[in-house]
Amino acid sequence: MTPVPPHLGILGGGQLAQMLSLAALPLGARVTVLEPDAQAPARLCAAHLHAPYTDRAGLEALAACDAVTLEFENVPGEALSALEGRVPVRPGRALLERSKHRAREKQALQAAGARTAPFVAIETGADLDGALGQVGGRGLLKTSELGYDGKGQARVSDEDGLRAAWQQMGRVPCVLEGLIDFEREVSLAVARGPGGRVAFGPLIENVHRDGILRTSVCLEGDPHEAQAREIAGRVTAAWDLEGLMTLEFFQLADGELLVNEVAPRVHNSGHLTQDGGGVSQFEAQVRAVLGLPLADWRPLLPCAMVNIIGVKDQEADWAGIDALAGTHLHLYHKGWRAGRKLGHVNLVAPDAATLRERLARLERLIP
Repeated sequence: MTPVPPHLGILGGGQLAQMLSLAALPLGARVTVLEPDAQAPARLCAAHLHAPYTDRAGLEALAACDAVTLEFENVPGEALSALEGRVPVRPGRALLERSKHRAREKQALQAAGARTAPFVAIETGADLDGALGQVGGRGLLKTSELGYDGKGQARVSDEDGLRAAWQQMGRVPCVLEGLIDFEREVSLAVARGPGGRVAFGPLIENVHRDGILRTSVCLEGDPHEAQAREIAGRVTAAWDLEGLMTLEFFQLADGELLVNEVAPRVHNSGHLTQDGGGVSQFEAQVRAVLGLPLADWRPLLPCAMVNIIGVKDQEADWAGIDALAGTHLHLYHKGWRAGRKLGHVNLVAPDAATLRERLARLERLIP
């Protein structure tokens, strides 16, 4: 007797939902996404419920799935309430409510035993008094919710600048983070299935430009991977994760890792796992959410990724990208807009030296 294929629901239908869907199909799963954008990238490979996230009929359809996951953390609470108790949502509501709010996230990270940069929660004007001194005299003011890719944040170095930045952000709840002198930024994903099995992805080195991820590199044998896994394991246990989440770290000069942010989903830095020959981060999230067998995942070869961002009056050298050995182009079927993520190029090489040489050439082909 042929088994009934599992049915995965996804809140959101952007490029992450598209790549999750493409990873689910070979596992025999059907996928349905709830997404208000008529041109949602995931519509090309999944059943698309074209409706608001709070649409009653759309949520009824997701409640009939075997499990539901998400591609972004700012899911309306009303949608989560409608699904609660009817279908497993992985990650769950408590974790999502924590990770979508920067101050709550940092408090929960510290409670789990993970170190973060010094921070002060800014809820009212009174919280601004002395806040900069508490974080070392220089800081980054970020909205507690909704900011991403460098949006909703401002660097401040004096009290007047702090107050002006808070006013410009609309006097909404914010978190003031102390600026950290770090050696590099790295990330690591962790997944946990409903049976308690925990699995880890590789440690990935990241470089940002204008607040947006530019490149990610994954090499075998990073000496800080064990520390990152230990921290991620503690947070996973404390937060009772089901599904997948990605931790972003600052690596200090002495090698210590501080957690910067947590994404309760697959992450831009993990896209390079698509083409390295091993299990991808997308398959790992699908497996964790549906309760399928789960194991550590990592590329089998040195890998890198370069994001394609909309740049005014400039376009990538598509022919040059195609001609460069080891490249794999992923476009998101999204309209051009300056500063928008339009796609990425994964790069694979037989060894680290070749990867670095090809990556330098690839970066010259993408503005």
